[in-house]
This record gives sequence, C-alpha cells and structure tokens, in this order.
Amino acid sequence: MELKRGRPIDHLHLHSSDLAASKRFYEAVLEVLGIQITDGGVYFFADELWVDSGKSATSVHFAFQAADRETVERFYEAGLKAGGRDNGPPGERHYHPGYYAAYLLDPDGNNVEAVYHGPANKSADFIQITW
Repeated sequence: MELKRGRPIDHLHLHSSDLAASKRFYEAVLEVLGIQITDGGVYFFADELWVDSGKSATSVHFAFQAADRETVERFYEAGLKAGGRDNGPPGERHYHPGYYAAYLLDPDGNNVEAVYHGPANKSADFIQITW
C-alpha cells in the first residue's frame, strides 16, 4: 500500500467556548508531539491549527501524526490530565495494518486523534516554507 501524505489542508480553524481550557489541552498534547503553541492573547496557533473564541464551538474530528506507539500513549495520558475526555484509548484500529491510535474529546467536544501508521518510509519528515 502507498499513501500520499503531505499537507493537503492549509489550516484548521477551531472556535472554542472556553479558550483557556482549550489552550491547556492543546499545550499538553502538542508538547508530547513536539509542536509549539504560539499565544496571541485572544487566540493561539500551532503550525496549521488556529483556535480562537467563537459564539459556538466547532465539532470536528482531526488527527495528529505520532512518531511511534509510545507517543500515541503519551498524547492520550497528557490529554486526559489536561481536561480531555476519553473517546478511545490507545490501541490497534482496523483501518489498515499497523494503525495505532488514541482518541480524546477536547474541552469543546472535538474528536482529537493521535495516530501512528506503523513502520514506513517517508520521503521527508516535514516541509519547510520560508518567506
């Protein structure tokens, strides 16, 4: 099997009903994944993820890539400690062989996943854009 994974989504914008609670949750889970948050006061962002306050919170499912199974497990534990709710503990899933994931509901009910797709060869760990 071959998957073409890049960055097909330019950014994901979430509205939060409690920005402080969302920031605590995302700081905890993204730190495990090695992704830094930038605080803008009335918003925060991390790479392609942008979160601000909104009249009504969004309700979506999205997944972060994890480097290995242990990172998925640390993501799950960090998220629970930071106010996330269990929506599927770390484990093998049926999507394809080697798919190992955990699911958490963030403070607004978004289904946030960390997934490790198993051993694979990547053409690059990331792309870097400068301007």
